[in-house]
Amino acid sequence: MKVASRVSLKAYNTFGINSTAQYFAEVSSVAELQELLGDEQWQRTPKLILGGGSNLLFTSHFNGLVIKIGIGGIEVVEENHQEVWIKVGAGENWHQLVIYCIERVWGGIENLSLIPGTVGAAPMQNIGAYGVEIKDVFESLEAVEISIWIVRRFSSDYCYFGYRVCVFKNIYKGQFIITSVVFRLNKQPLLNTSYGAIKEVLVERLGKDNLNSASIRDVSDAVIHIRQSKLPDPAEIGNAGSFFKNPVVPASKFEALKQEYRNVPGYPVSETEVKVPAGWLIEQAGWKGKRFGEVGVHDRQSLVLVNHGAATF
Repeated sequence: MKVASRVSLKAYNTFGINSTAQYFAEVSSVAELQELLGDEQWQRTPKLILGGGSNLLFTSHFNGLVIKIGIGGIEVVEENHQEVWIKVGAGENWHQLVIYCIERVWGGIENLSLIPGTVGAAPMQNIGAYGVEIKDVFESLEAVEISIWIVRRFSSDYCYFGYRVCVFKNIYKGQFIITSVVFRLNKQPLLNTSYGAIKEVLVERLGKDNLNSASIRDVSDAVIHIRQSKLPDPAEIGNAGSFFKNPVVPASKFEALKQEYRNVPGYPVSETEVKVPAGWLIEQAGWKGKRFGEVGVHDRQSLVLVNHGAATF
């Protein structure tokens, strides 16, 4: 396997930051990954696992081995009249997977359209948008244990999914590399149009009387329209999408906030907690559109930090 030296990472991160990897290798199979991890030359070398680079902000040059996960493949592993289970390589592009499923009328991930990145990164932070999270369709994943190169399987119960978090971001951080994910999708999809502006866009496009005939493709198109109207294209201006988590506060704290800020929005996540939109908070603080040289907050979406062209880490 070829391991390159002094590789620019500018093309491998959507912020477009010109960092450099001391060593760089791309693996296209589990066997190649195991071979690389088993090589004595690299066992003590610091490692950075790279997917689509859309959830990274390089803060220095990386003095170690960057492993780009290029493991592909989509296969049906089980199905019945109601559901289908598909196994997807960690290196597959997430949005392309969504389109692949829509073309086959397999429902469940259409609300997650146009989220950048790769399939392997999706369970890492339990990606979510417009009322849907990965945990809703997740069945299991396979991951290579870095220290002993063995493939292990993790069911949903052992991933401990939470709000933008799972077990691989805390107690197993840095110990495993995800190589494939199995999703359980519905052949008779139930549409989720209750979150955000999806229903409004569908009514605008289909008409109120035709709302009941909407398809998962219609929902996907609506989500894409909303995201493109709010989020900048990394190909045009460097960014990593929504950069901030929405804070979750006790319901009592939210009620106190409402006394002072009557228009503060909130979404109950349980009987005792409320999620407050971070974008609203940042905008109220006056940071939307602020710019400091080549770095700034996007002028149409305050959740997004941008590289105006020549930003450095």
